[in-house]
Amino acid sequence: MKAVILTKPTESTEVKISEYPTPAVKPGWVLVRIKSFGMNHSEQILRKSEISAPYIQKPIIPGIECAGEIADASDTALTAGQKVIALMGGMGREFHGSYAEYALLPAHHVFAVDTDLSWDRLAAIPETYFTAWGSLFECLSLKSSDHLLVRGGTCALGYAAIQIAKALGCKVIATTHKESKMHLLTDCGADMALLDNGSLKGQVSGITKALELVGIKTLKSTLSCMEKGGIVCNTGNLGGIYTWNGFDPIKDIPNGIYLTGFFSNMPTQETINELFAFLNTHNLTPHIGKRYLFTDIAKACEDMESGTINGKIVIEVNGGGLNA
Repeated sequence: MKAVILTKPTESTEVKISEYPTPAVKPGWVLVRIKSFGMNHSEQILRKSEISAPYIQKPIIPGIECAGEIADASDTALTAGQKVIALMGGMGREFHGSYAEYALLPAHHVFAVDTDLSWDRLAAIPETYFTAWGSLFECLSLKSSDHLLVRGGTCALGYAAIQIAKALGCKVIATTHKESKMHLLTDCGADMALLDNGSLKGQVSGITKALELVGIKTLKSTLSCMEKGGIVCNTGNLGGIYTWNGFDPIKDIPNGIYLTGFFSNMPTQETINELFAFLNTHNLTPHIGKRYLFTDIAKACEDMESGTINGKIVIEVNGGGLNA
């Protein structure tokens, strides 16, 4: 099969497709013929630096999510030809991931889906929408009466969160640090777009729930924006700061404000069913920033790194295009 193989830190211009043995099935694992996959910031981190960590299996095929069909169900309850998505659980780090024509994946992280979405649209959902769903409902307990702040809204996860929250009936305020992107927030449904210079003091009020996607860099500011009893969920790290040195929870979390975080490594079939039922009921389709053929994977990596694509980047593999 064709696959992207990483063994060391790799610049986007160095990413290439190689021939690699198609994996053989084993008990508890299924072989997925990948139709399309979405790209994620965490894969960029792996490619540029994390690949050097001793806990990363090398060589490794990156990619933490995919959409495709079962090529070999092995001894599992899945069936050949079944439409599935897969995400997380060690994909692209502990074992080979989705930057390939086929992926051998543990059955407990492969999920059957009931949808008429095209393969490229389906590929834009797994990690992004599952993370938005978990952040909003498991962590923020979002209700239609909430005023939601999405800090760092012009990323694929931000768009998904805005879309879901508006379908629920919430008022949504979203931020971006680029003035040229403010219209994208209102275009995707936000009630208000704010230019983020690092502080939102005096710009927002009445915020009951907040999804922090910039991360530690702006978390204190977000906490200070909340109404009493408000909840902040720190899910992203677009700001590039991963640990909060000197964090003092007594002083840094305002009285009566709650801080939580969402880690997307534990999807279940039940949650995936709930997510797709919601998307189907509200007739929601993911916003795709740009599609690339698998043969153009290096260009896709380069464009992701430059931050020039607004929305999810999707790679089409094995005939995973719009008309597939």
